[in-house]
Amino acid sequence: MTTLKKGDEAPRFEAKDQQGNTIRLQDYLGKKLVLFFYPKASTPGCTAEACDLRDNYQTFLSRGYDVLGVSADSAKRQENFKNKYELPFPLLADEDKVVINAFGVWGPKKFMGKEYDGIHRTTFIINENGIINEVISKVKTKAHAEQILS
Repeated sequence: MTTLKKGDEAPRFEAKDQQGNTIRLQDYLGKKLVLFFYPKASTPGCTAEACDLRDNYQTFLSRGYDVLGVSADSAKRQENFKNKYELPFPLLADEDKVVINAFGVWGPKKFMGKEYDGIHRTTFIINENGIINEVISKVKTKAHAEQILS
């Protein structure tokens, strides 16, 4: 789906998180960033993925990574998701899909025989200089941390 690949400069973005704080890619320069895009907060796959990242959050921090989630959900829905599952990382409420489109993860999908447009579950590993080190498009929701850290 996305045309971004290893070695590309990550798109510079600015968006609001679940509490209305402005988050920019440049806030993470000097750190490694796990930027994960997910279709919809509080759905089974997205919950499994976010909770796996939550459960391994200290390992990410100890290896110099920050974690940031993005979906097209409202700030309120993101906040409820974050609070319900005690997620320790910010969630961007990208309702206007600026970040989603910049990373090229919006497009046609199929589910139960129906076609529709939506977010393709994709994770970008971005290095300290804002360069993409890895693009994971075949996300294992229940073992995503292992995919990233291995």
